[in-house]
Amino acid sequence: MNEPLARRFTGTAGVAAAVALILEVPLYFVYSGAPPDSNILSRLLIGIFSMGFLLVFVTGFREIIKTVNPEYEWAGTLAFAAGLAYTTITLVSHGLEAGDVIAAEQPIDPTITVHGTYILYGSISRMLLALFLTALGYAIARTGALPRWTSRSAYVLAAVNIAFVPSLFFGNTPANFYAANGWGTTALMGAVLSYWLLAMGITTLISARAARAR
Repeated sequence: MNEPLARRFTGTAGVAAAVALILEVPLYFVYSGAPPDSNILSRLLIGIFSMGFLLVFVTGFREIIKTVNPEYEWAGTLAFAAGLAYTTITLVSHGLEAGDVIAAEQPIDPTITVHGTYILYGSISRMLLALFLTALGYAIARTGALPRWTSRSAYVLAAVNIAFVPSLFFGNTPANFYAANGWGTTALMGAVLSYWLLAMGITTLISARAARAR
């Protein structure tokens, strides 16, 4: 894959993943109690598409790094592997939620009742995202594949994600900011990721023009 195509491919996927996440996150706050199945399944469906686009984004990012400077392909591959693991964990969590919602005879709040997702969405996802962001930031810093702010912002977000890893010790109340399934640990971090991805996707699309001009 040539560099301009890899950048367009990656940027488009990043924007698509971001838009899907931006649509998904607010659906978690529409109802104060157990939401109807339609709400839960809709947000999970959007989440499934967002993870598909994110997988394309991390794959394309590895191609960009390999094209710009093969010496740092290993860093791009590490970012890809961590991104792949994150999307897999998130999709498994979506599957667990959807299964319980479909099977339940009465409306349930899967953020509370589906115990297996507590640290999948929380501590495990935070660790994997921190690894992905650190590898991505390092690869960009060493290769200059994207503007400097993208690398620095990735490092900052990685540190924030690491700060939420110990949240598994602080209970399972979604209304709490810092808990295993708290809104800060899960929803807020998802929202931050979505807007960062949007900025990254747009920046990568813009960089495709410069790559084509070289």
